[in-house]
Amino acid sequence: MQTINKLSILIPAYNEEKTIHLILDKVKSVKLVGDIQKEVIIVNDCSSDETVQAVELYKENNSDLKIQLYNQETNKGKGAAIHKAIEKATGDYLVIQDADLEYDPEEYNDLLKPVIDGYADVVYGSRFLGGNPHRILFYWHSIGNKFLTNLSNMFTNLNLTDMETCYKLIKTDIAQSLQLKEQRFGFEPELTAKLSRVKDIRIYEVGISYYGRTYEEGKKIGWKDGFRAIYCILKYNLFSK
Repeated sequence: MQTINKLSILIPAYNEEKTIHLILDKVKSVKLVGDIQKEVIIVNDCSSDETVQAVELYKENNSDLKIQLYNQETNKGKGAAIHKAIEKATGDYLVIQDADLEYDPEEYNDLLKPVIDGYADVVYGSRFLGGNPHRILFYWHSIGNKFLTNLSNMFTNLNLTDMETCYKLIKTDIAQSLQLKEQRFGFEPELTAKLSRVKDIRIYEVGISYYGRTYEEGKKIGWKDGFRAIYCILKYNLFSK
């Protein structure tokens, strides 16, 4: 058994004024196993809407939830926002949480279980494992995701089912030891490649739910990001170790 005192919840946010309070409500309401404390780190990626004001208002009205807000001076991308949040994390472990409502914080305890049981240093939340709810959306996105995961696995020698998942629970000192460079959606394959090379690292996967958004509802990733992911898989596994 492993004791965890604090979990850092990293939230990169860009133009999420309509949903940021809703995800924070979910983060606040979840009771972590073993009375693990929560630390929320939000990095606003130079939003053009009222995201900052929404977070500040939430902080004022919910002082019992520890929230730190950092603002990027320019729009640098999701990866860069996560880099900043990793740097500021003080928990024993950290988990990445998108600011939208596609992933359910109630499942943090599912991610934590292999760690608390003493088996894992890193846990990926797979949208393709188990019988959890999964919104039926884009066929070609699912094909692309599986292609990218398999391509990544070929080089890392991991057998992940969902490399591109948002939910990655990582021991904080491991995450902070990685020299991460990708500022946008190349972050996922770079992180996976670099984690796979950490000596004696123990990586697990658990099934999670997925409440996907349409583009009209705010989804941001597109086909160009898929090509960037391919480039990053090759770059960080073959040419930039």
